[in-house]
Amino acid sequence: MSGYDYDLFVIGGGSGGVRAGRIAATHGAKVAVTEEYRYGGTCVIRGCIPKKLFVYASHFHEDFEDAAAYGWTLPAGPRFDWGRLVANKDKEIERLSGLYRKALTSAGADVFEGRARLTDPHTVDLGGRHFTAARILIATGGRPQRPTHPGAELGITSNEAFHLEHLPGRVLVVGGGYIAVEFAGIFNGLGVKTVLAYRGEQILRGFDKDLRHFLAAEIGKKGIDLRLETSLKGLKRDGAGIAVEFADGRQETFDQVLYATGRVPNTEKMGLEAAGVALDAQGAVVVDDDSRSSVGHIFAIGDVTNRINLTPVAIREGHAFADTVFGNKPWRMSHETVPSAVFSQPPVGTVGLSEETARGRHGALDIYKTSFRPLKHTLTGREERTLMKLVVDRASQRVLGAHMVGADAPEIIQAIAIAVKMGATKTQFDATMALHPTAAEEFVTLRTPEPDPKS
Repeated sequence: MSGYDYDLFVIGGGSGGVRAGRIAATHGAKVAVTEEYRYGGTCVIRGCIPKKLFVYASHFHEDFEDAAAYGWTLPAGPRFDWGRLVANKDKEIERLSGLYRKALTSAGADVFEGRARLTDPHTVDLGGRHFTAARILIATGGRPQRPTHPGAELGITSNEAFHLEHLPGRVLVVGGGYIAVEFAGIFNGLGVKTVLAYRGEQILRGFDKDLRHFLAAEIGKKGIDLRLETSLKGLKRDGAGIAVEFADGRQETFDQVLYATGRVPNTEKMGLEAAGVALDAQGAVVVDDDSRSSVGHIFAIGDVTNRINLTPVAIREGHAFADTVFGNKPWRMSHETVPSAVFSQPPVGTVGLSEETARGRHGALDIYKTSFRPLKHTLTGREERTLMKLVVDRASQRVLGAHMVGADAPEIIQAIAIAVKMGATKTQFDATMALHPTAAEEFVTLRTPEPDPKS
């Protein structure tokens, strides 16, 4: 577009920003992308990918134990090397970060490194260099939030957890969301004595109630010390450890304290307010259904908008933006019926409405639910169980939600999400042939709804 250095300047080289920049460039736009830290963003560098690798690592101790029931022996016994795990993780992250950068350059986009700030609605300041753009896309994601109690600086967040020099002997994880639950499982699985403290009445606020209670029981079986309705008063150094004072006056010492107490959008000191971009009370960029901010040519996608903070959502939002604005192919990303997973141990998969939300929106429901010990553990003797649940609108028989806790839950729910997104009915689930013997077959063999609590 005449008069500007670029048709599009993307601030943020995470999954959403890279997708938007790459697609816009393939549509013929002149594109620049800048990233302050490393290309790949939260998911690749300090989120989904390294976390999943750590989850794999932490589950091997159970796999080694379970192998004995199937005739396998480890004469010398397994040994774990934290340093090797971290080094191998870093190598993979470096590879992926390079691929993200290459995807942009291969599409013809200009790639920069550095923190960007808007000096006016069309100008980006990048370390003293100024670039003008017809359109600007904010894709800077979010960052961990620390509490404000005394000594909070002694704790770490998920960012630092991926780079610890030594594995702690005893750790306190503070929080009740998916990051807290996942890291509690990681540390516990690696042999760390793990306490998970949450100020609320149950972990995973916003998820289906049955799922929340079931998972809490399961992680307790695995040795995580879950303490609900527990808050911290402060931290202080105690020799090589960290002394924690809880709100009820109790004191305990840990080798490490990990805060997983929420995330906030990365919008500070970016010049957004001066450019006229409206932010909400949490600092998120306020956008419409087309990801357009209060300034017509400035857009925002991903966690910085605080809509649904999931990597696939950011990618879809970025793709929709690029197709709509530069590809003459307008479409909107739907924020309805988005599946999600918690890589706890056992993992969680969910799509659609929780029972509580569905009752508020639809009234009468049919609830189908089962809990069982997986076939694998009939030989191992492990007491781990699986939960599956369908939430069905009684009038239409449409499946409104599917929820699972158990091995392979995220993989199974990804497939179930197709049916829920298409509006499948319980009758159609029933007509689907079971694949035996699998856990997934339970979703198409549930026949008897639970008694209605209102009847």
